[in-house]
Amino acid sequence: MISPNLSDAEFRKSSYSGTGNDCVEVATNLPDLIAIRDSKDPSGPVLAFSPTAWNNFLTGIRNGEI
Repeated sequence: MISPNLSDAEFRKSSYSGTGNDCVEVATNLPDLIAIRDSKDPSGPVLAFSPTAWNNFLTGIRNGEI
């Protein structure tokens, strides 16, 4: 597996997260990649998904499937 280049990733927390640091952060500014990380460990592991897989995940959540 090839590790994606995340040097340009702009991670952000959801506005629903409040001021805590127990959140998931998402970077959507990378071409062909959605990156997810734990805000408590910003230098830790990152999950990477294709935009299609990420959109399918979000659709499943919105539809109560996940």
